[in-house]
Amino acid sequence: MSKRITPINYTSREFNSIKQDLIEYAKRYYADTFRDFNEASFGSLMLDTVAYVGDILSFYMDYQVNESFLETAIQYNNVVKIGRQLGYKFPGMGTTHGIIAAYVVVPAAATGLGPDSNYLPILRRGSTFSSAGGSKFILNQNIDFSDSNNEVVVADVNQSTGIPTTYAIRAYGQVISGENVITTIDIGDFKKFRKVEIPGNNISEILSVTDSEGHTYYEVDYLSQNTVYLEVLNQGSDRENVKTILKPIIVPRRFTVERELGRTFLQFGYGSENNLRDNLITDPANLALDVHGKSYITDTAFDPARLTKTDKFGVTPVNTTLTVRYRVNRTTRVNAAVGTVTTVNSADFIFPSIQSGATLTTADINTVKNSIEVTNQDPIVGSVSAPTVEELKNRIYGHFAAQNRAVTREDYVSLIYSMPAKLGAIKRANVVTDADSFKRNLNVYVISEDSNGRYVKTNSTIKSNLKNYIKRYKMMNDSIDILDAFILNVGVEYTIVAPVGVNKHDILQRANATLKARVADVKREIGERFYITDIYAALRTVPGILDVVDVRITRKIGGRYSNTTLFVDELIDPDGRYFDLPENVILEIKFPNADIKGTVV
Repeated sequence: MSKRITPINYTSREFNSIKQDLIEYAKRYYADTFRDFNEASFGSLMLDTVAYVGDILSFYMDYQVNESFLETAIQYNNVVKIGRQLGYKFPGMGTTHGIIAAYVVVPAAATGLGPDSNYLPILRRGSTFSSAGGSKFILNQNIDFSDSNNEVVVADVNQSTGIPTTYAIRAYGQVISGENVITTIDIGDFKKFRKVEIPGNNISEILSVTDSEGHTYYEVDYLSQNTVYLEVLNQGSDRENVKTILKPIIVPRRFTVERELGRTFLQFGYGSENNLRDNLITDPANLALDVHGKSYITDTAFDPARLTKTDKFGVTPVNTTLTVRYRVNRTTRVNAAVGTVTTVNSADFIFPSIQSGATLTTADINTVKNSIEVTNQDPIVGSVSAPTVEELKNRIYGHFAAQNRAVTREDYVSLIYSMPAKLGAIKRANVVTDADSFKRNLNVYVISEDSNGRYVKTNSTIKSNLKNYIKRYKMMNDSIDILDAFILNVGVEYTIVAPVGVNKHDILQRANATLKARVADVKREIGERFYITDIYAALRTVPGILDVVDVRITRKIGGRYSNTTLFVDELIDPDGRYFDLPENVILEIKFPNADIKGTVV
């Protein structure tokens, strides 16, 4: 008589259940050959080994499945990749922007009344500076010391005559964090959808990509986009009012930038030189309206017309050498506090008067060049700490729902967090409809981080970049104001009960560490309600605490703290459970080691 086959139990997924199933299997089918189930036997060793392998395989099978879905994924880069499938482009590390004040000393005019205009230089774009923390900054625009708006003061006078001999001039210019790097990448035989990695961490922007044959590759949002708009100097009669014009061009050679945490890739298409098509640009007169039966130009990545015109999503480089220019931040913290950007690494001066025929002495030119000094009178911000996994998931969901347009409040918030890294970054944002406006005006409240990860007001450059970025996606009838959120700095004072005879210092140390991790280090949203009950709950998890008697929230103001004039007693609800913050206020425990104080009774 044949043995009855017992079905395999596929629900056994962990070590103990797998081992038990193996034991029952052995007892049923190998009862005459194997009887030693002692834990110290060789047979038990083999059963343990097989159960261990089964447990590991089961774990990794579940793990891989979970990592394939956005809701259950926990690995950061896996979340980034899934977000890319949903159209979310991970911005990477934000670039910091700010204003520096530059000072030079120039000789006085022959009369002594004002500086000699022949020695007023231009500090050219591309000059570099560094902060006390080692971060590098690049001048993003020319600084003209001959501008009439510059501040001019007497630097030195002739002691015998009292006539000024030199003047100090202060001018301002925008800077951007990072340093320009050039790298070359050798490309071999044809490969579809070639993907190359750019060396270096914290790459903020790809400046240019060219091959050894002189071809230029253009960055696009998606490979299906084959039209870009280039800024060219306006040579027309209206060039005084319109400096540049946008020229649409077809770009068969193109790439997209894909970012992960600390890594940057260039993704090309799969076309080749042999099947390159010369798509002509339509008449710009046909751009005004999307009229049925008329061709028109658009840079929208997924315009259905683009899918029929694209040349296999672009030409991939073959048997060449790519030269890539990009901007990279060498450090992870590139925000700069007030007065820390003081080192001049390179200063590229030109003297326009020389081009006009003026004769200048070499000694005086060198004196002007060597007198350059810089500082930042305001914080330079724009770099923020990377979002957590949960924050990143929420941003992906929001971006997918927004579909590259801003209609709802959530759409605007999603677009703000998706702003390209080269434009800077916002740590927290809140969008509020202006109740006092007769039109649909939106107040966008933003906040940034300083070099220590603490909240700080966003500077004007970042806010200007953000406003220009949002304009592309907003509704036509929406007007937007970018405003600073107010920072409410608070402290926590608590009283706890501990057993008699315990070390009170140790209990307070554990309690403070718990509050710092679970309360102080939490980056809240602007206008988010602050629950006092969270403090009670956190303290009750600390071993050795019998009870929490009292928790008090105190306002910190002046000096190292913000000057927000809010009274916390007026914000607390009648039951004393939470603080209701206004929609333009964000709460912060700025210095946890000093602002969290406890008492043991």
